[in-house]
This record gives sequence, structure tokens and C-alpha cells, in this order.
Amino acid sequence: MIRIYLLCLPLLLAGCVQDVSPNSYSVGSVGEVNRTIAGTVISVREVDIRGTTSLGGTTGALAGATAGSALGGGTRSNIVGALGGAVVGGLAGAAIEASATKQKGMEYVIQTTNGNLMTIVQGNSPIFVMGNNVLVLYGSPSRIIPDPRQ
Repeated sequence: MIRIYLLCLPLLLAGCVQDVSPNSYSVGSVGEVNRTIAGTVISVREVDIRGTTSLGGTTGALAGATAGSALGGGTRSNIVGALGGAVVGGLAGAAIEASATKQKGMEYVIQTTNGNLMTIVQGNSPIFVMGNNVLVLYGSPSRIIPDPRQ
């Protein structure tokens, strides 16, 4: 039974990958008015976006506790096995989720038309290069898009 949980864990965690694309909006963002400011890309670099660990840690701890409680011959050894299994399973599940949900992104430094600098990280599509004119859309999350006026 535990093997089935462990085999399904990577599939479950693959659905947890955050969408960092500037082309995606949450339902709550629809109809919201956001401030927009024009700017120019002055720096670009690829970055790693760390994955999440909460669901994998919880799932791993539950699976580990279940498996660990089956070890031993008495109540005390079952409790110790469950605790040990929960710790090991939680660590393993968190590591698996972090690995399955990490992704690449782009960090952009933008100089706005009033001379201020701002930095934003988003997914790696579309990729902007130094000198591109962009619009920074404030929101949650903020994002940059090409400036169609240029």
C-alpha cells in the first residue's frame, strides 16, 4: 500500500508547479485595475526558481508514519517506527517536491521612464533582451510585457 503512495507522489507533485508565465492570470485578477509603467530592460539573467515543499513533506510524513508503524513487534516499537518514518518520509517527500517543482526563470532589471530601477522575476517566455521597451504591470504577481507603442 505504501509503495503505491510513493509511486504516485511524483505525479501528484507535478501538478504543484507554480505558473510563472506573464501570460497567465488567476481568476481573482480578472477585472482588477493595475498600475502600468513604461521602462527599458537594462539587465537580463537566467535564475532558478525554487520549488515548493509543503505538500510533499506532509504526504511523505504520512506515508512514512504509516510504513514505520508497521515495524516492530510491540506498541512502543510501533510508535518509535511511526515517528521515525514520519521524519524520514517528511524529509524525503519535501526533497522530491522541491526537485519536481523547481523551474527556470528570468530576472529583469528595468529602468522606468522616470529613472527608477526595479527588478522582476518571471517565467522564461517571452524572453526580453537589453534595450527592449517594456511595460511593467503592477499586481500580484507583477509582470513585464512588450510595449506595443514602440
